[in-house]
Amino acid sequence: MIVIQDQNNGKKPNQPKELLNELIRFQQVRVIGPTGEQLGIMSSREAQLKANEYNLDLYCVSAQSNPPVCKIINYGKFRYEQQKKAKENRKNQVRIEVKEIQLTPQIGLHDMETKARAAVKFLEQGNKIKVGVRFRGRQMTHLEVGEEALNKFIELLGDTAQIEKPAAMEGRWMIAILAPKRK
Repeated sequence: MIVIQDQNNGKKPNQPKELLNELIRFQQVRVIGPTGEQLGIMSSREAQLKANEYNLDLYCVSAQSNPPVCKIINYGKFRYEQQKKAKENRKNQVRIEVKEIQLTPQIGLHDMETKARAAVKFLEQGNKIKVGVRFRGRQMTHLEVGEEALNKFIELLGDTAQIEKPAAMEGRWMIAILAPKRK
């Protein structure tokens, strides 16, 4: 005989994760009314009948407490308000981006100043900056030239940036990460 194991561990598909109405099957529950008043401890069947009197849903707020706490609410409105709060929280999150600026060991002073002005704008927006010096061919034998260029760039950003990760070699790149200074 071949036994086929159910992939979702015996649970019904599309089963709601929250205890609502008929899914509440505790012997006794503490019931809170629609206006927040305590209606007392009663069987889950009585609580369901009470919720039906109000034409609302019975929602299990805390299944772990003894006895479990259920509230009579408009579940559709409750879910809508939860989604609205979650959307608002996501909107208010600060997203820090890492902007990348590439230099070469022989970069000219004017080019470096132009890139530094762009970096200051990024830092003022609250973003971090990944500054990389790329070495090609024989430039790898004179890493100190690239390190000098990187240090000069960091010096130009002196009062607006702080070093989060000092210069380090990663393959043919010398990379440092800068963050905006705390005020």
